[in-house]
Amino acid sequence: MKLALLQIDPLVGDLDGNAARIAEAVRKAAALGADLCLTPEMALLGYPPRDLLLYDAVLERTRVRAEDLAAELAGLPPVLVGAVEVNPSREGRGAFNCALLLRDGAVEKSFRKTLLPTYDVFDEDRYFEPSTPGWDNFFQLGGRTIAVTICEDLWNDGDFWPRPRYHADPVKEIARRRPDLVVNLSASPFSLGKQALRQNLLGALAAKLGLPLAYANQVGGNDDLVFDGRSCAFGPDGALLARARGFDEDILLVDLDDGGNRIEDDDLSPESESWRALVLGARDYMRKSGFSKALLGLSGGIDSALVAVVAAEAVGPENVTGVLMPSPHSSAGSVDDSLELARRLGIRTVTLPIGPLMGGFAETLKDAFAGLPEDVTEENIQSRIRGNLLMALSNKFRALLLTTGNKSELAVGYCTIYGDMSGGLAVISDLPKTAVYRLARWINARRGAPIPEAVLTKAPSAELRPGQVDQDSLPPYDMLDEILALHIEGRRSGEEIATRGFDPATVRRVLGLVAAAEFKRRQAVPGIKLTERSFGTGWRMPLACRRML
Repeated sequence: MKLALLQIDPLVGDLDGNAARIAEAVRKAAALGADLCLTPEMALLGYPPRDLLLYDAVLERTRVRAEDLAAELAGLPPVLVGAVEVNPSREGRGAFNCALLLRDGAVEKSFRKTLLPTYDVFDEDRYFEPSTPGWDNFFQLGGRTIAVTICEDLWNDGDFWPRPRYHADPVKEIARRRPDLVVNLSASPFSLGKQALRQNLLGALAAKLGLPLAYANQVGGNDDLVFDGRSCAFGPDGALLARARGFDEDILLVDLDDGGNRIEDDDLSPESESWRALVLGARDYMRKSGFSKALLGLSGGIDSALVAVVAAEAVGPENVTGVLMPSPHSSAGSVDDSLELARRLGIRTVTLPIGPLMGGFAETLKDAFAGLPEDVTEENIQSRIRGNLLMALSNKFRALLLTTGNKSELAVGYCTIYGDMSGGLAVISDLPKTAVYRLARWINARRGAPIPEAVLTKAPSAELRPGQVDQDSLPPYDMLDEILALHIEGRRSGEEIATRGFDPATVRRVLGLVAAAEFKRRQAVPGIKLTERSFGTGWRMPLACRRML
């Protein structure tokens, strides 16, 4: 038997476009001799559709489009298509997350998802009813029994996890029925290191069942999430049989009987994964939101340099504009470094000095601020002037404004709301400062050194006052990022972090900054998720609360 894993990049809500992608992939797979095709989870509607699922019209249009797609594919190999269907019962949530078997021109059968994740970025229990006990998730093809599972259904093995999330385990029913093959339709979001975990889990599960297992994963960026593809298949001994490309659409043909399958090379280093995820996430966010041009502020620092490199790769340097907005406090080196970066990348630049605007604000506020010393207020005004200029350019030229703040800054509030936080996409908001430097050096070593060395070696500074550097108000970034990682991703309290050898006062100050900046993050623009826990849909901290951590 030959399976075709159709690793496609759907657009949420684009039923016709997604159906066309599926149909085109099925035709190509048929030409390759496929006996059965698998799409990713919810490929017809796109994942995640979020509150679109609360509208009956969306569910009905998806049903009709699935039936039309089945008719279009008559005469081609059967296809398991990720979709949604209405729950006909008057009880429970209004929809099922399902896989539809399209065969002989009709929707022959539905296979419903059992385990509905509600952790991190997932909130499926908000929308879906789980598969009812006894629901038949098996079908016959070519004399073989095939078990159909959807994403999370394979992620609850009690022999793999020390503490499974759910009481139910669909794998137990598979083990009881002893099919010939297990298939999984998935929309598993990317995070650093997750692919190794996936392969270990799926391989162990195939070996435990003694059955071949095929896994079709979505690829592409949708809002803050990136899906890395890497669809794969495993033999009954748990060995990897085949793997599709990462971060790209692909059709992976898996021959379960004769071998000769393709295993794409993959670089699982954090820098390679981060680079590919950022480029794909930025490209798809712009394309799917209707933007073809991007702009960003160039400060001469490492963060804006990295965002510029990502943007140029994502949409082409001819579609990127870097905006220089020097103030009286800006060093000549910052301007020169920005211009040199732009020259190396081949992007356009615009220079808008903000000194006169700063003077206008000072004059307007002179009486209101009389007798008061200058402080962070005046520094924030500079940032907000720049934010206004960037948004004006974005509006005028219909170019998406990319913010350039990193995760370290967003964590401790080292950013100005309505200033440098203004924009449409926060490209590196899930990349800590130390990781920004590592990725920049990785890029320079492999892509012709687009970032000037002076940018990599100068002390980080917002240049909002003479001689200012970040370390005037923050701990060293290597220490700060370690504390933040323990708190955010490791879920450790201040007391627990201090036992790792950190100064307790420093830890308390850092975690206090994290808590105080929550209101800023609540208003931040979407960012591309890279780590296991990012400041996005998976971060849900209260605003008005007594500090506990």
